[in-house]
Amino acid sequence: MSTSPRFRSTAVEQAEAVLVEQYPRLVRLAYLTLPDSLGRHGRVLLAHRAVQRALPRRGGAAGPGGPDGSGGALAEVRVRVLRGCLAPAGRTGAALARAGWPPVPPFVWGLRLWPPAGGIEEVARVLAGEPAPVRAAFVLHRVDGLPEETAARLLGAAGAPADAMARALALGVGETLLRELRRPEFDASVVSTRPTDLLRRRRRVRAGWAAAAALAVVAGALAVVDPARPHASLPVAVGVLDPARLGRVPAQAWADTARIDFTAWPARGGRTTDRALLGRALGAWASASPPHASAPPQPTPGPPAVGRATPGSNASGPHAVGRAGLGSAALVPAVVGRDAPGAAAPGRAALVSDASGPHAVGRAGLGSAALVPAVVGRDARGAADPGRAALGSAALIPAAVGRAGSGAGPLGSGGRPGVAPVAAVGGGVVVRAAPGVDTDPPRRAPQLLYAGDSDGRAVVLLLDGDRVVRYAEAVTGRGARELDFARTDEAGVTTAAALTLVRSPDGGRARYLLAPWIAAAGTRDLLRAGEDTKPLALAADGVTAPVEVPRSAGACAAWPALEVTSSARIVEKHSFVLADLGTLTPVHLTYTPLPDGPGAAAARQPREATGAAARAAWAATVCRLPEMRGMRDGGVRAVNIWEFASSELPDGGGRAVWSCTRTSSWAGPGDVLVRLSPAAGPPQDVARAPDTAACGRFGQHLLAGTRWRSPAGRWYLLAAGSREVTGITASGAVRAEARGRTLAAPAGPEAAAVELTGRLASGGRVTALDGGSGGRD
Repeated sequence: MSTSPRFRSTAVEQAEAVLVEQYPRLVRLAYLTLPDSLGRHGRVLLAHRAVQRALPRRGGAAGPGGPDGSGGALAEVRVRVLRGCLAPAGRTGAALARAGWPPVPPFVWGLRLWPPAGGIEEVARVLAGEPAPVRAAFVLHRVDGLPEETAARLLGAAGAPADAMARALALGVGETLLRELRRPEFDASVVSTRPTDLLRRRRRVRAGWAAAAALAVVAGALAVVDPARPHASLPVAVGVLDPARLGRVPAQAWADTARIDFTAWPARGGRTTDRALLGRALGAWASASPPHASAPPQPTPGPPAVGRATPGSNASGPHAVGRAGLGSAALVPAVVGRDAPGAAAPGRAALVSDASGPHAVGRAGLGSAALVPAVVGRDARGAADPGRAALGSAALIPAAVGRAGSGAGPLGSGGRPGVAPVAAVGGGVVVRAAPGVDTDPPRRAPQLLYAGDSDGRAVVLLLDGDRVVRYAEAVTGRGARELDFARTDEAGVTTAAALTLVRSPDGGRARYLLAPWIAAAGTRDLLRAGEDTKPLALAADGVTAPVEVPRSAGACAAWPALEVTSSARIVEKHSFVLADLGTLTPVHLTYTPLPDGPGAAAARQPREATGAAARAAWAATVCRLPEMRGMRDGGVRAVNIWEFASSELPDGGGRAVWSCTRTSSWAGPGDVLVRLSPAAGPPQDVARAPDTAACGRFGQHLLAGTRWRSPAGRWYLLAAGSREVTGITASGAVRAEARGRTLAAPAGPEAAAVELTGRLASGGRVTALDGGSGGRD
């Protein structure tokens, strides 16, 4: 007859109560029924497992000994225990049982279990040679005391053969042992324990960890090289390329934080929700990142070496011969009617995105060169025997005949001094980075700074830790896609105030994205100190109107710059000047006045280049900035003019100002140029030093000297020191000594070695800056 669910639930509860009450007897039945080939430890675990798994399921059908049978719940549990113990018969079943399959409780690690000596273990030895059904029949009839018919019915329900009972009756076991097993105080579930082999266990644990680590490495390597994944060749973290995971900062976050840098920029632009554009930008970054390439050597003043072309100088011969390797470039002079007779301006190159021939990029000057990515399997036509370039290589071929003049190419072009093209072609993307900036894919989701259209280009700006990445593509039609990388670590209110968004095709104009804390902006010509700043229109998203940018070749007739004003919520009445040196991040220009005289001020950080004295100093110096663009380690972050001394020149030469112009790189070191500016006549270069701390925060003691010819035609040794210098001594070809911070001594008409030493107010000494080991205190 049928059984209701409520009855079945009650039957399960009754079975559980019986199982708990009869647990030792059921374990004894299971242990003696299991084959002895499992070993004592395995038989103990499997016996407990078989009993614990014998609890009927809710809603399951009642067996022959179920609620409707004569045996009740105990009979049902016994049948299920027997089924579990008779199941691992045969070699396969025994092997699975020893391996702990199926993996169900109880689990034991680090211990070996076995029954105590005597009792159940003694009976197990007596029954060792008998089949499992016979042993089960013996336990049910002779040990548990069930009638022969009841035991036979339970065995039949468990699937045992019919002759099992008959063979069990023929076994000879002493009655004394049986009486011992039937005693109430005997508990078959009691076991003895000992630890496993400790040394072996330690070795296995170590081997397991080593194997797991090896598998993890192999799995990671397989995941990286999986050809089914589009960006699998690069170590991109899961989810990094998902536009939905890009970091976005609230619009007013900059006004509620003490950290004012690129991390406070909100996501701006009209396409910040365009998942397709953002996905292309992230995919281009991941797939087009080339192997690391070292920055090309920077040019030095003077003619280039003959017969060898580098990305910073042109060979004097008409051809650059050889095969371009990965990321390499061969440079040949431009042809304007004929081969260029002279060397070009160092480092001038403009980039176009195909190798179909010489293309005019902007205005090609005499002797300039255009950097054209080579195409796999095709010669770069227009170059003089450049060889066949491998994928990702580039050949510098002659620029097309155009109007002589200046002009950089689009943003990221090879014409940007100080920006190394690390690969010309990678997945159809032109990739360039400032020296010292890697182009690896992001390890975590970047922060979105901008996504929008500007002057026919779709632009995406992303922030990844200490670098900013710019992606650009044509809004309509097909065109070169670009990736530009800039270093931005430890940027602040001024150095994180703007990013170059897009440049005009001729390189003469640019738009900038200004920081959200910029309240107003204007432009002025640094060469014209007396001119007022002209207002610059800003869009609601912070994009400026097109701005004229400095020309890097030809006559230095104008030098446009941005003058921006911070919001009063950041700092009151704070304006500063930014100059475009052709990179993604404009350069902050500053000024430090004389320590004595009318404009004297206490020693402190450089001032903003907005006052009358600063404007005058920059008007006399700004045309020298192109010489300082090619910073070898990370690009230019800021340029400061420090007027560290003034002195009266002999023979009525008037008053001269000594200045040190320092270009500080994002990496820390900087290049310095010391100049002497007399009251009449052009400034005179005194000393230059690369990669130095001089004239900076950690190089505040300075001494410099030079030969100077007076209006009377006489030669003098002039020297000057910074604020802490109290005396100067000259030795060598000129011997002289002076108290104070300046020295003027007659010198012979011929240049000869002179050693200058300055005494400091602290008692220390400083040597003269000479581009070598001098200039250190």
